[in-house]
Amino acid sequence: MPHHKISPFLSGKSIVVVVNPNSARGKWKRNPRLREYFERLFPGRVYDQTIGKADMVEQAKRLSLENDVIVIVGGDGTLSDVMQGVIDSGRRNEVVMGIIPYGSGNAVRKSLFIPKAVKPALRTFFRGAPRTIDLIDIGGRVASFVSIGATGMVTHRKVQTKIPGLAGHLLASTSLLTCPREPMEIDLFDGRDDKGRSFDRKTLNLKLFDCVVNKTNHFGYGWVVAPKARIDDGYLDVTLFDIRSYNYLLNFPLIYIGRYQQYLKHFKARRMIIRGLMLHAQYNGEILERRHELELKVIPRAVRVIGPK
Repeated sequence: MPHHKISPFLSGKSIVVVVNPNSARGKWKRNPRLREYFERLFPGRVYDQTIGKADMVEQAKRLSLENDVIVIVGGDGTLSDVMQGVIDSGRRNEVVMGIIPYGSGNAVRKSLFIPKAVKPALRTFFRGAPRTIDLIDIGGRVASFVSIGATGMVTHRKVQTKIPGLAGHLLASTSLLTCPREPMEIDLFDGRDDKGRSFDRKTLNLKLFDCVVNKTNHFGYGWVVAPKARIDDGYLDVTLFDIRSYNYLLNFPLIYIGRYQQYLKHFKARRMIIRGLMLHAQYNGEILERRHELELKVIPRAVRVIGPK
């Protein structure tokens, strides 16, 4: 590891690197020079086997029990799996994570101001400082962004097409043209509305095109889906798209840059329950099994991540 230009925080720490070799359509496998570069920086400490989701969580749990720092090379799904393993290990207050974006979406890194390119992201890791961030618990799984409704359906369709990356998302997104609003009942607990008024519980019965629950400001591909979200404020950020599909598509350029959201219903809450008919949901770009009810809770100060000073 290059011992010059390293933050004092990393001095003497045991560091491992976890890679998802299938992220970004397998780009890691096609770039042997990058692997050699990581092996020079972290000799014998790079784990880049092709393993399933459950195995990735277990690997991260085991490595959390043996190390101080885990560097994650992959996308938002990989990050979610490793964070799950860190939390499951019981050492979330001791283990620190570094993020090297190498997936299709990489929404989390934007809210942490981590550069997109590998070498600048590594410089941020070596010279940065740890900060504590919140996460979302959705049925025992951790995430930094969740959507229930239309964009959840798109993620389900994208998995079915088996076309990776942006092309798969664009193809699956054609289903938005005919996606109806769905009746949903939402209970929000211990929160506040856009006018800053606090409430213990608020119940909403709406027909929604989409329900977005975020800690980050972004979905993948630079989409500023939740401009009012804060990654460490202790609340779920809830944006309700109570509009029809043609309005959504007509205004999508403004939705993409986060401007249209100022006209939508928006709440902060520490916990929520959402009910509907076989809801489509995704978390960190991963699909969740369809069900009639979902509970989401904020995990305040959930994990520590290295970002720019």
